[in-house]
Amino acid sequence: MKNQYNYPGQELAFFEKATNWKGYFSSIIKPFIGNRVLEVGSGIGATTRLLNDGSASKWTLLEPDEEMNKILQHKKETQSGFSNCVLRKETIFELDDSEKFDTIIYIDVLEHIEDDKKEMMKVADLLEENGSLIILSPAYNFLFSPFDKAIGHYRRYTSQSLKLAMPDKLKLNKLQYLDSVGFFASLANKLLLKQSYPSEKQIRTWDRLMIPLSKWTDKIFFHSFGKSILGIWRKE
Repeated sequence: MKNQYNYPGQELAFFEKATNWKGYFSSIIKPFIGNRVLEVGSGIGATTRLLNDGSASKWTLLEPDEEMNKILQHKKETQSGFSNCVLRKETIFELDDSEKFDTIIYIDVLEHIEDDKKEMMKVADLLEENGSLIILSPAYNFLFSPFDKAIGHYRRYTSQSLKLAMPDKLKLNKLQYLDSVGFFASLANKLLLKQSYPSEKQIRTWDRLMIPLSKWTDKIFFHSFGKSILGIWRKE
């Protein structure tokens, strides 16, 4: 049975212009990106444009959603930054295990997948020896809000729950929380505002004011908490 990817995608357009946030997490991720990349749940291509600098020989975009795949196809045909991309309207379970990648990326995707452990077992089969798995997801189930529910999240992660989703073949390289200031904004929304979707003004305020502060406070608190969690594993 095919794994089901459940997300409406509206949040992708909301957060596409969150340039400070994207610059922050991408600066941590980029050194781990190799030559043959699989980006799972590539959505409308915002992460691709952010991380794909053209140095990879092949960047495979795995996006099973019909409408998002059309957007990706249009961008590939009309925009720079997609020349090394291959579009595939499939789930990861439709890929043959002989098709290996040295980098597999999940940016705000794993929380949309019901059976994350089964997904990660398939990732381990597709990953080359010494290849890297990169995951960025929202943190802490107690912050699960109407917004999470509205965009199709099954869960948020802690460092422990994310580690538990990984098979033994994958060894932890880096695991840290990001956006400690945004953590308190999410907590306020959970307890007080209870919004299904943030406004554009709120997103701009978070990106322009909170993220620059988080870059400092994350270091001060040694990345011990935050609105998001970033994990990098290596297949040994």
